[in-house]
Formats: sequence, structure tokens, C-alpha cells
Amino acid sequence: MKKLLIANRGEIALRIIRTCRERGIRTVAVHSDADADLPFVQEADDSVRIGPPPVAQSYLDMGVIIDAALQMGADAVHPGYGLLSENADFAAKVEEAGLLFVGPSPEVIARMGDKLTARRVMEKAGIPVVPGTPEGVRTGEEAAREAESMGYPVMLKASAGGGGIGMQVLESEASLLKAFPSIQARAKAYFGDDTLFLEKFISRPRHVEVQVLADRKGKVVHLFERECSVQRRNQKVVEESPSPSIEEATRKALWEAAVTAAQAVGYTGAGTVEFLVDEQEKFYFLEMNTRLQVEHPVTEMVTGLDLVALQLDIAEGSDLPFDQENIQRKGHAIEFRIYAEDPVRFFPSPGKLTAFKPPIGDRIRVDAGVEEGNEVTPFYDPMIAKCIIGGDSREEALKRSREALASFRVEGIKSNLPLFEKVLAEPDFIRGRYDTSILQRLNQRGEGMKP
Repeated sequence: MKKLLIANRGEIALRIIRTCRERGIRTVAVHSDADADLPFVQEADDSVRIGPPPVAQSYLDMGVIIDAALQMGADAVHPGYGLLSENADFAAKVEEAGLLFVGPSPEVIARMGDKLTARRVMEKAGIPVVPGTPEGVRTGEEAAREAESMGYPVMLKASAGGGGIGMQVLESEASLLKAFPSIQARAKAYFGDDTLFLEKFISRPRHVEVQVLADRKGKVVHLFERECSVQRRNQKVVEESPSPSIEEATRKALWEAAVTAAQAVGYTGAGTVEFLVDEQEKFYFLEMNTRLQVEHPVTEMVTGLDLVALQLDIAEGSDLPFDQENIQRKGHAIEFRIYAEDPVRFFPSPGKLTAFKPPIGDRIRVDAGVEEGNEVTPFYDPMIAKCIIGGDSREEALKRSREALASFRVEGIKSNLPLFEKVLAEPDFIRGRYDTSILQRLNQRGEGMKP
């Protein structure tokens, strides 16, 4: 691999550029008009304008991106996360153009990208899945009949969905019938597929995921688990490793299930298997993300591994350089996603960054997509940075997190930094005994942020 085009933007593009630079691989950044002045464009070896700000006319335009790779002499494409990263058609078109796609095969992306298909694959492999409909439901009336036999509350989900989009908990038939058309329309708009399905809602679950790596010879290892239960609108905002909330037997069973899942689908590259863990510590397969995760730095901090470098090695055909027993996890790491958004209503807060001064210190890592003076536009996901803090213990990581976030200056726009102050003071979070309803409970007590 001599030249890599990054089919993404912001902090993840910058993250990939820096690993490529260490390896002597030249990089090509693609950008819309809105992103022309951002750091990732400036730091790439080459850059190509691919269109106006709307994602459909720029970052989701497969043809323009592949043409840019060919014109710039790239021999590989890294999709990052989000945008086209889990689009099987894009992966196939990259390969058809004679370029190397840094990720699993188009067939695997397609199988895991459809949640109904993924559920069937996992059931066949003996991995527990949340009780739900085996096929999609096309009308509200059909969904209501299924929900009646399943029992409320239920979760209505988009089969092709991700990132919490096209997902809602329903408590009654009336709420289900009312919500169905809008969720179906949202799924169609975001994913081009309006297939919905139902799952039994699990009360107060923990969201725990396992990082896996697999080479082309079928060797699969796990890189331990991440706790991802601090969420707003079904989207993660705080992640940590190790999970503080599960027993060791459950932890090891999750690792084994994740490896089995990757083997069952013939996975290659870096991927993540996500699970829900209930109050009795029974766990259920949720989905498999066939890409790098936003929260991958948490795993990098506790293992000392560079996941992007490993992705590139695997894509080039290299074998995994270690066995499971050689992988060690040391200390504790916590990631906070910094969003340009109103911390009370969670609405995006675009504008000019008049001040942007991340904390600096030992075992503090900030992956940022912006610099002071940049304009945060309304066209894309409002995450502007990730702050990852490590410590020898969870207690030390928490202490360092409070200090680091208190010194993080973001001015000119609103940010969600005040939310983290609340989370870090919450007794359940401090004890490590929290679940996906933690922000909801803070709101109910009037101590958190109203959605």
C-alpha cells in the first residue's frame, strides 16, 4: 500500500492520516466545500474537492469518491466510520475499480448490515439474541399484532439502521401505531430501506461491546470489552474499558461469544460485536459493526495497540502478529464524546469556534476534527472531538477525567461538556453500577440535561 484515500472527514480522517504518516503511506483527503479549511484536509498529502456540503452530494457520492481515488493514484480506500463505512455496495465498487478496501468483504458487510440477517446468523451460531420478529413488519397493524403476542414494552427498529437512528421504545399499541409511519419514513430517508422489526425491550440493560480482529486465514482474537451504557437517544456519549459492571464469568463469556460471531460470518479486519446485558447478567447479541468504532481509542489506550495500523496490515494480507494469550490489558480508560450541541436539548450548535483548547497531560488523548477558528457547520454529525483519559485504576481515571474536562475550553458554540460534569458526579456512575437509563434518571431528578 503506497497511497490511501480516506473516504471520510473530521477527526477519524485525521486519525487515519497520522498512522499512515508513521508507516510512510501517502494519503488523499476528500472534502466538501464546507470542510475545505479543516485540519484533516491540511494534513493529508493530497486533497480533492468532491462536492457541496450536503452529504448526498459529497461524502455519500460513491462514484465521485472512487474517481478521486483513481485520479490521485491511490491503491486503497479506508472508509473510517459512519458515512459509507458499512455500505456493501461501496465496498464492492471499490474492489471493482481495482482498489483495496480496508475492511471486511462486501458480502460480510451486507450480511451484518441487515439486522434481521445478522440475528439469524447469530442464532445459528448458538449466540443468544433478543426475542423478536424473525422477519420485517411492513405495517403498523402487523407490528401491533406481533407486539401483542410479545408483550409490551417493545423496541421498534430499522433493519438497516445504526447509531440509534430509526429506533424507539413503545409502551402500548396506541404509541406503536402512532410512531410506526414516522420511524419507517426515517429508516427510508437514512438507510434507503424502510424494513422495520420488533424486539422485546429489555429493562435497564447494559450495553457492552467486544472488539475483535480477524485475519484472512481465519484467525480471530478479541481485544476485550468496552462499556457503552451512557447514551442519549440511543447514541453513546461515554465509553470505558474494562466494563466496571459485569462479573468475570460474564466478561469471559462475552469475549468468547464475540470471537464465535466473527468466525461464524467469516470476518476479516477490525470489527465490534455489541451485546445487551440484563439485570441477571444474561446477554444477547445486538449487532455487529463491520468497521472501526468511534470509541476505538479506549481499547488502544488499555492495550497499547494501533487498530488502524492493524486494519492496514490485515487488508494487505498480513497474518495477525499475536495470539490471544499475548494480548494484555493494562489500566483503565474512559472516552468522552465532545459534541457541538446544546447540553440541555441536545440540539446541534453550529458556529465559529472562538476558543478550542483541549487538556494536555500524561495519559490524556484528544482526537479532534477541528481547531480554534474553524467553523462548525450544520451539515454533519456534531461531534467535534473525543477526550480519552487513562489511569492505573478506574478511580484514577475518574479523577483525571474530572480534572481534564474541567480545563477543556470550547467557546463560540455550545458543547455537551456540562453533561459530563453531571455524569462524573453521579453516584451510580462512580460505583460503576449504571445502565442505559442513567441519563434518563438524571433528568428525572432534575440533575441532568433535558433531551
